Amino acid sequence: MTDDPARLDAADPLAAYRDRFVGAAQPLVYFDGNSLGRPLGVTGPRLARFVEEEWGGRLIRGWDESWFELPLTLGDDLGRIVLGAAPGQTVVGDSTTVLLYKAMRAAVAARPGRAEIVIDRDNFPTDRYVAAGIARECGLTLRWIDVDLDAGVTAAQLEAAVGPDTALVVLSHVAYRSAWLADLPELTRIAQDAGALVLWDLCHSAGSVPIDLDAAGVDLAVGCTYKYLNGGPGSPAFAYVAQRHLGELTQPIQGWMGAMDPFLMGPTYAPAAGIRRLLSGTPPIVGMLAMQDMLALIDEAGMDAVRAKSVALTSYAVDVADELLAPLGVVLASPRDPALRGGHVTLNHPRMREATAALWERDVIPDYRDPDGLRIGLSPLSTSFAEVRAGLEAVREVLES
Repeated sequence: MTDDPARLDAADPLAAYRDRFVGAAQPLVYFDGNSLGRPLGVTGPRLARFVEEEWGGRLIRGWDESWFELPLTLGDDLGRIVLGAAPGQTVVGDSTTVLLYKAMRAAVAARPGRAEIVIDRDNFPTDRYVAAGIARECGLTLRWIDVDLDAGVTAAQLEAAVGPDTALVVLSHVAYRSAWLADLPELTRIAQDAGALVLWDLCHSAGSVPIDLDAAGVDLAVGCTYKYLNGGPGSPAFAYVAQRHLGELTQPIQGWMGAMDPFLMGPTYAPAAGIRRLLSGTPPIVGMLAMQDMLALIDEAGMDAVRAKSVALTSYAVDVADELLAPLGVVLASPRDPALRGGHVTLNHPRMREATAALWERDVIPDYRDPDGLRIGLSPLSTSFAEVRAGLEAVREVLES
């Protein structure tokens, strides 16, 4: 018999943070925080103040007063609180897809004479699509790693795939389907020992799993901010470039905001020094505001405590699924060992597509991933143990019916 969720919530040192999120007090069960996080209650008033005071009151002066530097100052906060990155290496702006393109294209250009990009077949579709487009554009070859859909890339698999022809390795820290937590330091070492650069997709780990990019010697990383960082739908992504590469990497989308002197309006492009060179066009300032609130909350709670809550939630979900759903033929499609698992759990059953639609009608909101996977995304600061239990009881009822 699994633990009493009320007892677990009473003992949870982070339980009070749940009250700070819009809608958390409602009976709706939200299992999709790894796709779109709930907004914080302070964010609505912050946006209103911005419209009235900064945008409406300061108008164009806002660029000189704070907006021009916000992609970098917010990037430094993100680096310090979530990414384990020293200042000057992280920037916020563009979508994940655009930043993946910039980072991949710059990386392969920095490894002339090497003809391969290594990527696994179960990496997130955007990563695979962008890599395929760059390979076609640059006359490169994709070397695919075939992975277990219930797991992810292992050290042995990467060692077998890289070699003197490898320009770039593209990996996800947490697999979007299975929640496999990759060994970031070891896989980084393997790629670099082969002379390649490595690009990490942090979309499903940033804000849920502690990351230490500098200590691991990572070359490049990209991630989104609307999942565990609660930036809101379409909030801008972030990119990290290690300090040692900032002078050599040339990003391919040359825009005025990444120029050495944006207001010179000169006849030719010269890149800005440092991480600003990764910018292209005018950054989406409004889309950065909600993220500031969430970063402050994570900073207050501490990433180690957030990870401990995440492990507790996903472990509880696995235990409840074993109790309630395994007798109905549901199979765990995520690592059982929490040390190998990110912030979500995937449960497989042949009827999960229909079950997902039925659950949404009952205000239980997971998402579905082929093949046959119900994905339970548990945002640590806004999810309770009681919510996990109620949601999985609803899954049992739907499958039984």
